[in-house]
Amino acid sequence: MTTLKAEKRTMDVKAKKLRREGYVTGNVFGREMEGSIPLQIRKQEAERLIKTCKKGSRATLEIDGRPMNVLIKEIDYDSMKNQILEIDFQALVSGEKVHSVAEIELLNHEKVTTGVLQLLMEEISYRALPDALVEKVQIDVGNMRAGDSIRVRDLSIASDKDVDIQTDLDAVVVTVSAVHNDEEDSQTEDGGEDKK
Repeated sequence: MTTLKAEKRTMDVKAKKLRREGYVTGNVFGREMEGSIPLQIRKQEAERLIKTCKKGSRATLEIDGRPMNVLIKEIDYDSMKNQILEIDFQALVSGEKVHSVAEIELLNHEKVTTGVLQLLMEEISYRALPDALVEKVQIDVGNMRAGDSIRVRDLSIASDKDVDIQTDLDAVVVTVSAVHNDEEDSQTEDGGEDKK
């Protein structure tokens, strides 16, 4: 499990100032904690974390040298500036179910040649005990053909007795739709004119 070092943050320093100084802000909360603990994390540490972990991943959060088993609840990312702004964590308590998400990953999508593969859902919402948390659901779509679709109920996570699925079981996760080739479209794309 990935370990992330963090420090308790004093609220008299604004988040913008901390970000300029090379920190990412965050919070950790949990049932056995009074309120939440505001954090500051070195930017390099936060970037290292999100290379291997996503929302819904488990990690060890080390706050001022004290380790804590946590779930990554939210990653606030500014894609324009290409920087992490904030990461929120939930402290995991043994025997307590937590709400989380499992990321959907498609395998063998390059083998789908009879239609257009469409991923309609990027994550599955569920509740589970800390030991039963699922970070990723892999779907092999290599044998899918035009007209095929996979619903939440078809996934391995849906038959896991330790996981309570929150997403609609009938919701379509991935589908292959037929390709409609229009000859007229391809002619108009050529422009019809000889440009020299």
